[in-house]
Amino acid sequence: MAFRIQPLAIQHEGRLNVTVDPRQHRADFPFLKMHGLFNCFVILDLRGSPQRVPAEDVQRICDVRSGVGAEQLLTIEPPTDAGRSSGADVFMRIYNIDGAEVSACGNATRCVAHHLMRASGHETVTIETAADLLRCSASGDEAVSVQFGPIGTAWNEVPLTEPADTSCLPIESGPLKGGFAVSVGNPHTVFFVDRLADVDIPRFAPPIQNHPIFQSGTNVGVGEIVDACTIKLAVWERPGMLTQACGTGACAAAFVARQRRFISTNSVTVHLPGGTLRIDLQEHGVTMTGPVATCCSGYLPLQLG
Repeated sequence: MAFRIQPLAIQHEGRLNVTVDPRQHRADFPFLKMHGLFNCFVILDLRGSPQRVPAEDVQRICDVRSGVGAEQLLTIEPPTDAGRSSGADVFMRIYNIDGAEVSACGNATRCVAHHLMRASGHETVTIETAADLLRCSASGDEAVSVQFGPIGTAWNEVPLTEPADTSCLPIESGPLKGGFAVSVGNPHTVFFVDRLADVDIPRFAPPIQNHPIFQSGTNVGVGEIVDACTIKLAVWERPGMLTQACGTGACAAAFVARQRRFISTNSVTVHLPGGTLRIDLQEHGVTMTGPVATCCSGYLPLQLG
């Protein structure tokens, strides 16, 4: 399958309009590409045709050489019966670049929420995922807040393959020692170091990500405490890449820093390579707030079903 996308023009605010020449191939499914702090997503609205996207198509779409280019593919689908009864407006399915489905992504949720709120004219939207029901709201111009439920710390919530103290896992890789494993709808293991810039994350994170103690692997967060309310963070994401930003990773790092008393406030500023998120820790959950942006739109020739 070839994805021949023809860029037309860069308009105001640096946004790129993309279209497809209908003489070249059929325009089956419109897509939207968005990013949250340069964490990029291709979004397909499949509410009229709620079907799974084959793994090989996900891989091609996300590959910048053969497709649109993204870190995840997202599909908007009708909510499940349980989700609808709980107030969900849509169901969001999340595919990693290898085609595997995952349960949560904070930046993806903010992008889809912004798209849906802009289309409906509403200030709030509730998105169902495989992990949770996420309530989202507009937070100023081009920014979105997402409310997550309680962060899981039990070994079977992460999940691990065997019982262990998740606050100090018995695994290490170079400077990454004493990791704290949590679930934010997806698994994260957070390490704090004295100086983030000194850590070769692509070298030391993969052995943690793929350690047999993790039932489904883990996302690896490496943080540096800047002050009592500020963290620098880099995240090595499943299936194996250093991302510009990770929303659930920022939530995990803020939670772990507060648990370990590295910070003293419940409102935390997290600086990632792609920009800044605000994380508000609450008694029964966590709220993430940050900007979103629209990159381009166009059509993809997909054969679903």
